[in-house]
Amino acid sequence: MPARDNGHEEPVIRDKRKIDPETGEVREPSGEQSEAPAEQTPMVTAHDGELAAQLAERTADLQRLQAEYTNYRRRVERDRVAVREQAVAGALTELLPVLDDIGRARDHGELTGGFAKVAESLESALTKLGLSPYGQKGDPFDPTIHEALMHSYSPDVTEPTAIEVFQPGYRMGERVLRPARVAVAEPEDAPPASNDDEAN
Repeated sequence: MPARDNGHEEPVIRDKRKIDPETGEVREPSGEQSEAPAEQTPMVTAHDGELAAQLAERTADLQRLQAEYTNYRRRVERDRVAVREQAVAGALTELLPVLDDIGRARDHGELTGGFAKVAESLESALTKLGLSPYGQKGDPFDPTIHEALMHSYSPDVTEPTAIEVFQPGYRMGERVLRPARVAVAEPEDAPPASNDDEAN
């Protein structure tokens, strides 16, 4: 029995720490404690296969959900970019007649003073939005970006060529907002023989 001091029992202290504080080594569990895990081990291994199957199923569900969310995010981002580009392209298309007027005024020497500065500011702002003009005299004719308003033959060209630009074309990135309206000349080949020539 523990010694009494002033009529009180001394408390009994049991050290249940798993690591010895003096040596730092792992302590072996007592006999009563060591038997309990041994009895529970068969129960854990009996459910081990079922737990592994459930874990694999939950992992597959999470991976599938993550893939669906990633695809959804990409689709939303792609749609957002497409809607923005369509809105900007619509606004730029509405401003093309204004740019045509500015170009005509510049050609006639009427683009002076404050109006010239406003025109330059507008053109600069539209360039920042991605608008770029194209179509120069002497460009090879491309029916995907040019609209031929006139056609002729010329000894000065070796391929179908835009010899005159009536209205510049505009594109936003790779998207053509308006084709360039041009006069096209083709190389002068020997014209096909007419029926009168064949008769002679």
